[in-house]
Amino acid sequence: MFGEDAQPKAAAAPSSASAYPGPGRVTGDVVVHDPTMLRAPDGRYLLHSTHGYVESRTSTDRVAFRRDGNAFSSPPGWWSRYSAGNDPWAPDLSYHGGRYLMYYSVSTFHSNTSAIGLATSTTGTPGSWKDQGIVHSSTAGSDYNAIDPDLFVDDDGTWWLAFGSHWSGIKMIRLDPRTGKQYAGDTTRHSLASRSQAPRAVEGPTVVKRNGYYYLFASYDTCCSGTASTYKIKVGRATKPTGPYYDRDGVAMNKDGGTVVLASHGSVIGPGGQDIMSDADGDLLVYHYYDGRDNGAPKLGLNRLTWSGGWPTAY
Repeated sequence: MFGEDAQPKAAAAPSSASAYPGPGRVTGDVVVHDPTMLRAPDGRYLLHSTHGYVESRTSTDRVAFRRDGNAFSSPPGWWSRYSAGNDPWAPDLSYHGGRYLMYYSVSTFHSNTSAIGLATSTTGTPGSWKDQGIVHSSTAGSDYNAIDPDLFVDDDGTWWLAFGSHWSGIKMIRLDPRTGKQYAGDTTRHSLASRSQAPRAVEGPTVVKRNGYYYLFASYDTCCSGTASTYKIKVGRATKPTGPYYDRDGVAMNKDGGTVVLASHGSVIGPGGQDIMSDADGDLLVYHYYDGRDNGAPKLGLNRLTWSGGWPTAY
């Protein structure tokens, strides 16, 4: 028995690399890391990613992407406390109440002296973003890492922020919708997923709700090593946004669980840094991978998702 929130077993995930689909066709400026994408009310696709004061790209057809600058024209002053190079990572785009929101992180490799920031914009265009300051931070003495934010808004209007990388894993805190920052009435830091063995490599959470379940996607293993990367995307589901999350076999994600959604196959190496985007034709898995045919350059990957049998499958 796995407890009242345990999930029944389902059909096995793909067992061979050939079972994973190749990314859909994209063109233009598609060398990206940790992409996040949404469709604006005017139909444009806005894509933001790691580096460059948050890199910004747009597309009108979800195929051809054009680099059009950075979200920020200059770095907010507090960034340098966490990154000497003022290098922002892993943004998360959303649109609520007539404005665009972007959570993002500032840190350095192998450090958990990190912070998650919030910026807002009325247009979503490069240079239009106004920084709202730090939302959550961690220090060298913390047992978690405040990077890789993901905003999840539940059906009842409650806002949650999932985040985390390595250390003790993926966390979640409640936010105040009025400010976009931590909710003063509930400061609990929930644990969603963790690894028991060093280097405890799980990061980059994405939470969505589909068909009555909450799904947690996360990136596991080694990122950012070109063709030596072992990144893969795993998932579990729960009956509450704060978990507990279980994989298809009933193993808790807080106890090394997680069902693989996408892993290395052929020249597509180390897919991860994912986002889930809902579009008119269904859900999209947005991610980066390292292109084995292009010296391991990080490329944009897009795949459709189906939820047959209550679990996501990329195609």
